[in-house]
Amino acid sequence: MNPEYPIFSTTLCYLERDDAYLMLHRVKKEDDYNHDKWVGVGGKFESPEDCLLREVKEETGLTLTHWRSRGLLTFIWGNMTEFIHLYTADAWTGEMIQGDACREGVLEWMPKERVEQLPIWEGDKIFFRLLE
Repeated sequence: MNPEYPIFSTTLCYLERDDAYLMLHRVKKEDDYNHDKWVGVGGKFESPEDCLLREVKEETGLTLTHWRSRGLLTFIWGNMTEFIHLYTADAWTGEMIQGDACREGVLEWMPKERVEQLPIWEGDKIFFRLLE
């Protein structure tokens, strides 16, 4: 996988006890970005790109071959926080699923100038303008 602008999703945790943090001295792997540094514990989880490719394939039948990360959106709804990795794609292979084959709804190509006239979230209008 080689996106134009990759984003890495990671976790980082500092365990606390008796006014101290548990730290990890990264000395075992020579090719480690954190080699010889003291860090908290954590690591990578399913990448946004893996999720992107899987979801596009499931919902459209298409396999992306060229995509670009465009930003990270943060939505806070009460006690929930959602991070949305926003992408655009301009190349794919395969045949788009048609009709009832899409379990999520109805797929339709929509001219860009009409998108803001659709019943979309108000916040989406902001990033559609920024994408242009």
